[in-house]
Amino acid sequence: MTRLSKLTSFIVDDHRYVLLGTSVVAAIGVWFSMQRRSPMSFLRGAYAVEVAMYWLLVAWLAVSAVALVWKLTHWEGDAYERTSPFARPAARTAERLCSYAVCAVTAALVVDRAAMGFLSVVSQSLAQDKNPSDFLGSIVYMLDKSYGIIGRGVLTTVGLSVFGTLIAFVLAILLVFLRIQTIDRSDNDAVRFLKAAGCGFAKVYSTVVRGTPMMVQGMLIYFAGFGLLRNSGMSVTEIGMVWSTFVAGLVTISLNSTAYMMEVLRGGIEAVDLGQTEAARSLGLSQWQAMIKVVFPQGIKNAIPALSNELVVNIKDSSVLSVIGVFDLMFVTKTVVGIYFKQVELYVVAALCYLCLTMAASWLLGRFARRLSVEPAPLLSTSDGTATVGTVSSMSSTELSLDAQRKGGR
Repeated sequence: MTRLSKLTSFIVDDHRYVLLGTSVVAAIGVWFSMQRRSPMSFLRGAYAVEVAMYWLLVAWLAVSAVALVWKLTHWEGDAYERTSPFARPAARTAERLCSYAVCAVTAALVVDRAAMGFLSVVSQSLAQDKNPSDFLGSIVYMLDKSYGIIGRGVLTTVGLSVFGTLIAFVLAILLVFLRIQTIDRSDNDAVRFLKAAGCGFAKVYSTVVRGTPMMVQGMLIYFAGFGLLRNSGMSVTEIGMVWSTFVAGLVTISLNSTAYMMEVLRGGIEAVDLGQTEAARSLGLSQWQAMIKVVFPQGIKNAIPALSNELVVNIKDSSVLSVIGVFDLMFVTKTVVGIYFKQVELYVVAALCYLCLTMAASWLLGRFARRLSVEPAPLLSTSDGTATVGTVSSMSSTELSLDAQRKGGR
């Protein structure tokens, strides 16, 4: 059963809420009945039927008002159930049947005024030779004339966000290993220096990238790359083939998201219980093996919600890359605004496009996260013959137990 059917069933089947809930529906129907009919209205030639529908809704509102006053004046105990004529079994049956009629009438009015009105505006706008003056008609007209360029902008935005997030995830995995490095007693001087240098580089990178706006980063990356290629002797045309605005935007999103995803992964890894690492090290695993096979799989699981949100953020934040000429949704919107000089209408369209993209991404990522939502198991769990999230990924629990017994017997 869908949510709408559940809501309708709740309104019309529970006698305590029949009058109150359906009166709201009736008020909506009255408001729609007072709206102007469109040329495509199927009630246009049935004036008497529409009048009867209107007065049915008004009568229901009057009955609901009387019942509400009765309820307010008989509030104590079960006085309303004993004295009210609306609480009798026959009255409740009649109320339920009338509530069905009210919902049906309101639905018919909504379809007639809203749906058919929208179709009428669309048909009229598509037949116009110039941009209509009304808000909705102007949006339909501009979308019909510019749907190709707008669709290209949407695809560019999606491509930048998806590929930028994937590249950033790979880079974040590499940087988070540098960020969480600790000096081990068995490390020689060269390894100690490399670990300290790698950790310092990751900290500086995160501080610089997260402390500057992505718009500024995009302009620096694009013009710096353009200048380097220009100094190498390449012409502007040759540079455009190698270092396009799309490539610069992709690099910007990837490098920007890397810093945030690195911190998210670090938080997920640090949330793993320290006993997991200690147990892995006690079984003879090195620091890298313990990190890769034990800690990191659990840290990824802990960080999945925040990592998923980064894609949604990139969809929205990619709009700032229009300053360097990336042909994304925002750049396309500005271009169409310059053609028709309709700012509000087109920016409403852009906002709805971004909203649809972020909602779709959130829904898909939510389903993905729920599929991976596995309860972490102890390191040496014997409840399963193979390792899962929270266990050593390449060794079974039985093998680990036997290995521990062998080490204990030595």
